[in-house]
Amino acid sequence: MSAVPAGVTLILADNPSAMTLEGTNTWVLDDGTVIDPGPADEAHLQAITAVTKIKRILITHGHPDHTDGVEPLRDMTGATVGELPPGMQELKTPGHTADSVCFVIEGAVFTGDTILGRGSSVVAWPDGNVGDYLASLEKLQDFVSVPALPGHGPALPDCAAAARWLHGHRVERLEQVRAALAQGATTPEEVVEIVYADVDPAVKWAALWSVRAQLDYLT
Repeated sequence: MSAVPAGVTLILADNPSAMTLEGTNTWVLDDGTVIDPGPADEAHLQAITAVTKIKRILITHGHPDHTDGVEPLRDMTGATVGELPPGMQELKTPGHTADSVCFVIEGAVFTGDTILGRGSSVVAWPDGNVGDYLASLEKLQDFVSVPALPGHGPALPDCAAAARWLHGHRVERLEQVRAALAQGATTPEEVVEIVYADVDPAVKWAALWSVRAQLDYLT
């Protein structure tokens, strides 16, 4: 059974990368709501407008792979930006970024980059904050057996289970950072080489963001 509820359509942007996984997930609701328009790609925007009449645009956070399409989509459709539809709740979930939010409807939570469909999200230092992220993941553990519809990667059947795993993973990383410091690491770069030794070199810069955020949290 699909984790995507009835009345919600996924439009996958053609912007795959080590950071965006298969690409940015744009979610379109039958009521005309678009969550995270993604890149300013003409074919992608046309695919969004083909689903239904677009009335409103929402974003989970301000990173360009989620927001570059906002203005061109508004120009194409006349949609409002930031107006919640009836029956939707905005849940503030800072951590990945300071402005991160999730959107809650009956039957699903749109998690942006707070919970990804695969792997763990970077804490985007200096804007991101580890303490905030842990608190946000604790909030999301309330959504037991509710599908998580993420900003990248596949939909997940249980938002609470994903949030618990990510919380535990983040706490484990903090312990690894403490251990690296105890081993004599003195710079964020040295911590990355110990804690994130198996990470793809193409995204080591993102690991460095997370380490800087972890060091801020620990100190």
